[in-house]
Amino acid sequence: MSTVRRRLPDEVRAAAVRAGLSFSLMLVALIVAVLASYAGTTLLTPALVVMAIGVFGTAWGLLEILVSRQIAAQKRRGPNSASPLDGSRERGRRPAGRRAPLQG
Repeated sequence: MSTVRRRLPDEVRAAAVRAGLSFSLMLVALIVAVLASYAGTTLLTPALVVMAIGVFGTAWGLLEILVSRQIAAQKRRGPNSASPLDGSRERGRRPAGRRAPLQG
């Protein structure tokens, strides 16, 4: 039983990559801050500043993912649609039983 997974829109994937990079930067800064605190060096302050920026960037990236997913879902639904099925492909199809006669 295999399920078909649709590919994420480009905006969502780009936002996810930015959030992942920000999170990894924050983790590296956290490790540097812990090691600098054990060693007693002056590298602790810049590492804490970079870690704070990483926390802010990660939160921003997660919000960006949520917003870009909502925008992609609205684009998929169609303009001025209230329900998720208003913009679906099924709406524009004719019934398979009878076709309209040709003019001419």
